Amino acid sequence: MARRVRRNHGAAFKAKVALEAVRGEKTPNELAQLFDLHANQIKHWKDQLLDGAGGLFGGRVAEPAAQTIDLKTLYAKIGELTLANDSLSDALVKTGQPDARR
Repeated sequence: MARRVRRNHGAAFKAKVALEAVRGEKTPNELAQLFDLHANQIKHWKDQLLDGAGGLFGGRVAEPAAQTIDLKTLYAKIGELTLANDSLSDALVKTGQPDARR
């Protein structure tokens, strides 16, 4: 039996499946066949939905602190790495080996 390619599901799809599971109109096995998933995955998403639902009505949720990014330092690092990459590439060409850039 061939292995399936790992699939990544979006948040909207997960919410749709979890809501169907919460409604309880169909069994987990029926939902698994309908959405081509494993029943354990559906249960996991359902549990996540139910655990996180209290946070929607619980008041303020602490927002993560915004990180300050120093763009000047980042651009300096990019320039430094570009210069090093160019010099190493030139050295490869001088030794007769193929250039790494294509």
